[in-house]
Amino acid sequence: MQTAVLPNKTRAPAKVSCVCLRTLPPSIRQNGWRIEPSLIQFICPLKLWQKESTVTDTQIERFTVGRDRDMDLYLAPFDVLGNLAHAQMLETIGLLTSDELTALQTELKTIYQQIQAGQFVIEEDVEDVHSQVELMLTRQLGDTGKKIHSGRSRNDQVLVDLKLFTRDRLWQVAEAVQRVFTRLIGRSEQHKADLLPGYTHLQIAMPSSFGLWFGAYAEALADDMLTLQTAYRLANRNPLGSGAGYGSSFPLNRTLTTELLGFEGMNVNVVYAQMTRGKTEQTALTALAAIAATLSRMAMDICLYNSQNFGFLILPDALTTGSSIMPHKKNPDVAELLRAKTNRLKALPMEVTLVLSNLPSGYHRDMQILKEVLMPAFDELLDCLSITDFMLEHLQVKPSLLDDPKYDLLFSVERVNELVLQGVPFREAYRQVGNEIAEHTYRTDGPHPLRELHHTHEGSIGNLGNDLIQQAMEQAIAGFGAERAQLAIERLLA
Repeated sequence: MQTAVLPNKTRAPAKVSCVCLRTLPPSIRQNGWRIEPSLIQFICPLKLWQKESTVTDTQIERFTVGRDRDMDLYLAPFDVLGNLAHAQMLETIGLLTSDELTALQTELKTIYQQIQAGQFVIEEDVEDVHSQVELMLTRQLGDTGKKIHSGRSRNDQVLVDLKLFTRDRLWQVAEAVQRVFTRLIGRSEQHKADLLPGYTHLQIAMPSSFGLWFGAYAEALADDMLTLQTAYRLANRNPLGSGAGYGSSFPLNRTLTTELLGFEGMNVNVVYAQMTRGKTEQTALTALAAIAATLSRMAMDICLYNSQNFGFLILPDALTTGSSIMPHKKNPDVAELLRAKTNRLKALPMEVTLVLSNLPSGYHRDMQILKEVLMPAFDELLDCLSITDFMLEHLQVKPSLLDDPKYDLLFSVERVNELVLQGVPFREAYRQVGNEIAEHTYRTDGPHPLRELHHTHEGSIGNLGNDLIQQAMEQAIAGFGAERAQLAIERLLA
């Protein structure tokens, strides 16, 4: 029987018909060739956990892998980053030579470039992104590629990828929130003199303004940024070196990989490091849900304010659609879909909570499906933030709304305060104005017209306090410490 020997630099085909080591291509079997065991992985790779005697049923593989290969494409660049840091650490403790490290760094950076160019794929018979990257290294570097997994479990490899991914996406969300925030502050200043009915219980209450309305949502996003910062800082801790959750007998330098990947710190206890799987996703989704709640409420306001019965805002044609039967219709579909998409995002933390609800410590395969919840959520929210910014830029404010007599009662508190300033006790003034309203003697155009508002305290119609809101946002952004992470990644890829 002849032996098939593949040179060290030979690339295997991108697709092969076998699904495990024990199933060889028919052409090889029929010709009486056998595959040298040490080289068979170039043709058909083992899973990271698989032994040569293990055969996985295709139905079981389909069920257990699920959508994981699709989700893993999100993790591809971060898997390379984790490998670069891990390899550099392995060289410092003698598990890689200097030449082996250089070779691995060169190949990993090549893979990273392929990912950025959209040329990276997880091959049909490869289980996940971690296996694909290791396979590509082994095809190019032989035994050197096989050394990359020393001192590491797939558990901490997946977890560091997820933390790097989550950290990156949370910062992207933070930047998108900043853009919407800046738009809101700008519109608040632009329309600070344009009055708007204020409502409680959906009944007209007191005068408000578009300056206050836009500014309110700006401040809401400043608060949401604090939640986002918390999620970022929890994700920004290094689990690498925790292995399967119980560490390693190798003298791993976890402080070094923490520094190389730009983490703020590490998850120190190796058992707890694995327990952050699920907690990281849950905290991140809670932060996204907080932002989604703000956008959802704003979208509902816009739907109401654009309707004929309110008539406070005008949406341009680009942000509306018509009806197939009613020629007059201009429906606020963009705002309605924004409301629906953000409402759906608000449910995602509960999905994670239910998956985690009865799990003991240690890793469990249940965690895998959390990727399907987490990763698309970032795309959805970033899309919602982008369309919100576009809508806020183009919606039009109707001026002089409160000149309409139907809003006279909005100024009843101004009449009460006028009497108080004349020396009437507040409770008596309140009763007097109530009687005026009941007896139809209440007027807004007396010697001191009630429509001439004089609100001066912080955060009021006449003193919006947008500078204070901007300071709050700037402080929240500074708390991320994102520059450290960005510089570390640039150095790692240099």
